[in-house]
Amino acid sequence: MTQLIFVLDPMCSWCWGFYPTIETLRNDHANTYTFTLVMGGLRTTGQMEWNTQSKAYLKQNCDAVTQTTGQTFSPKLLNRTAFDYNTYPACKAVITIRELWGEDAAFSYFTKIQEAFYTQGADITDIEILTSYVTQNKNRFLDFYHTDRAELLMHHDFAKARSMGANAFPSTVKIDEDGHMVCVSGYKWFEEILKI
Repeated sequence: MTQLIFVLDPMCSWCWGFYPTIETLRNDHANTYTFTLVMGGLRTTGQMEWNTQSKAYLKQNCDAVTQTTGQTFSPKLLNRTAFDYNTYPACKAVITIRELWGEDAAFSYFTKIQEAFYTQGADITDIEILTSYVTQNKNRFLDFYHTDRAELLMHHDFAKARSMGANAFPSTVKIDEDGHMVCVSGYKWFEEILKI
């Protein structure tokens, strides 16, 4: 089967806007494609200084996503006086779920923490918060999350995203049955993805 790889980050606003497209594809085209989730690593060193300028930049992005996609955002995040916008923990948590319980579980978990972050203002940089959204064995999740293997897999995802040319998030990579690859970067409508 043809493979669709979604290169995403849980704390990427355009990835939240892309969520309905992903769900439609996964629900309506399961017999046509296999679906894979790869973490892109938007900001994994917490390099964004939390100030008036950065919050204005994020608000502008969120407003653009809402205008384009209809996905909504809670103001709770931007109302924080301090926040380390580090996507590293959330990416690693998704990869942990994927490694332990498979792709479907990873997609489900990704959606839960993404929705919590953007619609409830949940701090998904906090491992306790990330663990609270795990529906499987929480101790097993935590044990694996802290292993060198989880770290290695996360960096493998980041490298894989770059090697496929997925330098913007979201990106959709199509690999057909003959191994031919096409990468489409950035937010796209459902109909545009089907035309790849």
